[in-house]
Amino acid sequence: MIPSTLYTGVLYGLLELWYWVMTQTWKLTGLAMISPEYTFMHRAILVGLCIGVMAPVIGTFLVHRQLALIGDALAHTAFAGVAVGLFLNGVFTIGVSPYLTAVVVAVIAALSIELISETTDAYNDVSMAIVLSTGFALGSTLISLNAGGLAVGINQYLFGNLSTVSADNAVILLVLFAIIVVTVAITRNQLLYVTFDETAAAVAGFSVTWYNRIMVMLTALVVVGAMQIMGVILVAAMLVVPVAGATQLSRSFRESIFVSIALAELAVLLGIGLAYYAEATAGGVIVLVAVALYGCAVAIGKLLDRLGPESSPTVAPIQAEDDTTAD
Repeated sequence: MIPSTLYTGVLYGLLELWYWVMTQTWKLTGLAMISPEYTFMHRAILVGLCIGVMAPVIGTFLVHRQLALIGDALAHTAFAGVAVGLFLNGVFTIGVSPYLTAVVVAVIAALSIELISETTDAYNDVSMAIVLSTGFALGSTLISLNAGGLAVGINQYLFGNLSTVSADNAVILLVLFAIIVVTVAITRNQLLYVTFDETAAAVAGFSVTWYNRIMVMLTALVVVGAMQIMGVILVAAMLVVPVAGATQLSRSFRESIFVSIALAELAVLLGIGLAYYAEATAGGVIVLVAVALYGCAVAIGKLLDRLGPESSPTVAPIQAEDDTTAD
């Protein structure tokens, strides 16, 4: 059995390699924001680039399943998870990372949303509202106890902060990134089938319940990962806004994923750069840039409509590919 220290050594080695890449980029461009002395910016850019892939990949499935608001529900429960971590550290001095407790609580919340829908026949928006309210209530209660200055420590998680992306948190994000990308790559056809027609997927032999649970758990991981620089309040936007822009320009589900990733990465890079030079909150700037790109995508889509059907993408519900056959 390979020791866990080897895994962590590889991950921190990748982080050191990223520092080197950023240093070489600084030598070529002279950009002050990626100066070797600002390693926190190197980590923030790495986290942002990972978010720019994770969020649209999962968000594309969510948007076409009309579950766009699940990101907001899980963000509030991730906030409760952070509060749990800070509370445990303040009271029992355990030393656990609040992001790890956020992952655990967000995954439990994601499964609870599915469980409530399955056992009570409630609509998804009802189960999401229940979980959102519970998570925010739990977080608020723990904050009100104010154990060891908890109310002060929670602010960076609510609004995000470039300078608080530590090496440990960056490594956690890399692990989440790998889990999400590998899982989607393995289950892509099944998730696509379930997304567009649950009844046909069940008839074809897919476990619809199982793949629904996979999707909400992956969403929880994206939310926790993006929370580092986006903050709880804005994290859901990266699951939805780039995907909404991509639907204005894409003809197929696969194309929609790639376009949404491109829009998200552009929003992240421009947003981090503007936030650094304007000394503003990165999460808010990234979302504003993403919304501006969405507006541009809508305008381009309308322009292509006027140029004729040959130039215009199918802006109606995006069609699934034909490769979603059961194994």
